[in-house]
Amino acid sequence: MKNSQSNLIKILLLFLSFGFAANAQDFAKVDNTVKAYPKSFASTDKLAEKINADFKRDDEKARAIFTWLATNVKYDLGAYNSNERPVAYSYSSQEEKVAKQKKFKDDLATKTLKSRKGVCQGYATLFEVLADKTGLESKMIPGSSKSHPTHIGKLPTSSDHAWNAVKIDGNWKLVDATWGAGTVVGAKPEFVFKFNDAYFFSDPEQFYLNHYPDDKQWLMTKKTPEQFANLPLYYGSYLQDGYEFESPDGGVFTNQKAGVIPFKIKNLKPTDKVAYAFSKDKKFNEVAVVRNGETAEFNVELNNASVGYLTIYINQRSVASYKINRA
Repeated sequence: MKNSQSNLIKILLLFLSFGFAANAQDFAKVDNTVKAYPKSFASTDKLAEKINADFKRDDEKARAIFTWLATNVKYDLGAYNSNERPVAYSYSSQEEKVAKQKKFKDDLATKTLKSRKGVCQGYATLFEVLADKTGLESKMIPGSSKSHPTHIGKLPTSSDHAWNAVKIDGNWKLVDATWGAGTVVGAKPEFVFKFNDAYFFSDPEQFYLNHYPDDKQWLMTKKTPEQFANLPLYYGSYLQDGYEFESPDGGVFTNQKAGVIPFKIKNLKPTDKVAYAFSKDKKFNEVAVVRNGETAEFNVELNNASVGYLTIYINQRSVASYKINRA
């Protein structure tokens, strides 16, 4: 999970630009309470005790953990870019293995808590440890993310991310505190806090658009690696504003001839302005939109010089990117 700066941008491009159905209004009281907590705690036990004292419902405890993490733990770009080797340990029995795994998790959670910074494994581990200490059952889930146009068409074969599932009222819910914390911006990458609850209790069908777990049971929807690979890259405003592309189908245009590519989208607002740009374009190409009830249609002009990636914009915000493969 720690490679070059270019890979960093690929992995983190979508930090907090996403939004699914808003959860803030459902947990406003929890958020307001937690945002008044101290910025630091002496131990995971102390933070867990505070959460247990303030909240009784499991969903509120999970939200409190998510909110504290997402508003206090900074993504550690230095650690991401370092060549630090993965932690390894030996053991002679299953009992010793379990004990060493627990110690590793506890140490990483404590380090993340006290330093108030970490990479995705730190966020996910601290979430899991706090969940356990507040009486919740949770799991850390490693997997692949789709967060950059270069990921379009690629199978999710190697892990580059980690998130959590937490059991609430007998049902597993998906949580990504890392992507809930902020965004990386600038030519010289810098992390900026920007709370986004889009990644809390996300619908599996929406979560899947950018997350594919190593263990398929945590996908929680019947989707194949090939389907994930073929998805366009969906940006935050697409999900935040409830847009839904009905066509084209898939994120890769292979041997596409010059001409018109028709797009059909649902839930476009009357005031929304649509445009597109190819990789080498220096400006947006505005389109005429034909509306028919909840559905709107527009065309993209593809010429022989159109290569790389096509990005659709609504109100000058990226909505989705597609890959163009030439013969």
